[in-house]
Amino acid sequence: MEDRRTVRKRNSGERGLALLAALALGLYLVFLVLPLLLSLRSSFTNENPLKAQNDFIGLANYTEMAGDDQLRASLTFTLILAFGVTIAANALGVGFALLLNRTSLSYRVMRTVAFLPQVLSGVIVAFVWQTILTQNGLLNTALVNLRILDEPYPWLGSPHAALFSIGLVVTWVMSGFTTVVYLAALQSIPLELHDMASLDGVRGTQRFRKITWPMLAPGTTISVTISLITVLKLYDIITVLTGGGPANSTQSTALYIVKLAFTSDRVGYASAVAMLLLGISALVALTVTGALRRREVSL
Repeated sequence: MEDRRTVRKRNSGERGLALLAALALGLYLVFLVLPLLLSLRSSFTNENPLKAQNDFIGLANYTEMAGDDQLRASLTFTLILAFGVTIAANALGVGFALLLNRTSLSYRVMRTVAFLPQVLSGVIVAFVWQTILTQNGLLNTALVNLRILDEPYPWLGSPHAALFSIGLVVTWVMSGFTTVVYLAALQSIPLELHDMASLDGVRGTQRFRKITWPMLAPGTTISVTISLITVLKLYDIITVLTGGGPANSTQSTALYIVKLAFTSDRVGYASAVAMLLLGISALVALTVTGALRRREVSL
């Protein structure tokens, strides 16, 4: 039978956990749910910080989006970037994870280096890559000196090259995250499976296709979903690298929302676009997650 001191300790521990849960719930409500509700309310108004009074305008902001060419272009760019970066970053993540799945000290150091891009600020990453990719940057200087190019190439100055350059930078950043996810998934594969495969003569690419890749399915679901969501709301790297240029060709939807709210002072319309982006992100995430979950079950 428990004594009173044990009962008091258990009750105290339960109260502490309840307080922590209440604090977490309060922070969630204040910093996520409340701003979401305020933005939703604002999307039905013509809110403008320069106006003394804002009026309820119903669905006018949402109907206006149907004819917004800049919004359509930003959504197209964002979706192309999101799916392109997700495929490239996850392919690199699998490759790096297979290469770094060793226990020696040198490989542990290399795993830390591989994850480094993920822990750096997006602004810092963008400034570093800007010095590399600008007209007179390190890349053009090296290519011209090596006689590979006759003159500097506008990596950030033409629409297609800027899209490729931004995709390259974001892929480099995301590959740190995907590598860690796939490393964790690789290390969770029972060694007995590989031993049995060796006894059966299954090696190389055949082992990867029949054992390793199916066992990576849960990690793939996590990595792909988070990669997509991250790139769909990307703002900082694009702002520093191109500012949405040239001619708004690399303007992400998140950047367009910021310009609407703080440059054009159209907070109500910006809120409506933000709700649209939230809906698209949720739809894409749910669709991709559902498809990958079904793949996990079928493997």
